[in-house]
Amino acid sequence: MIVLQMDKLAGSAGTDLGVSPWRLVTQEHIDQFATATGDDQWIHVDIERAKDGPYGTTIAHGYLTLSLFPVLLSDLWKLEGSSMGLNYGINRLRFLSPVTAGSRVRLKASIADATERSPGRVQVTFALTVELEGSTKPALVAETVGMYMAAGA
Repeated sequence: MIVLQMDKLAGSAGTDLGVSPWRLVTQEHIDQFATATGDDQWIHVDIERAKDGPYGTTIAHGYLTLSLFPVLLSDLWKLEGSSMGLNYGINRLRFLSPVTAGSRVRLKASIADATERSPGRVQVTFALTVELEGSTKPALVAETVGMYMAAGA
């Protein structure tokens, strides 16, 4: 795990955060995401119908895979001296391969940019790839942006 200090964060562009441990994506995760979002398309939740579908099983929602970033990223880095961080946006996002129920994914991450936007506030752009076990093609690639605030700012 990489530990960065808030007062040095603006100089951290180019930092390789490494690769997270593998994480299992279960049908239960997929069903819970479908319930939370209202996206209950058969390719996600109907196991029997999905057997005859294009992937032979159900697949995770693309946005479910995207939503794993916080937990996977927390395995890779820790920021000390920050009171909080906020999702600020996504510059680029591509879903490249389906994540089937029962698959394992992991995150490869680096800090592409880190710029102080105002005293005590640093905007960080992460280059992220969700790797799919057993596949040479990633599940998704993204460039996400976070805003981090120093304690007391």
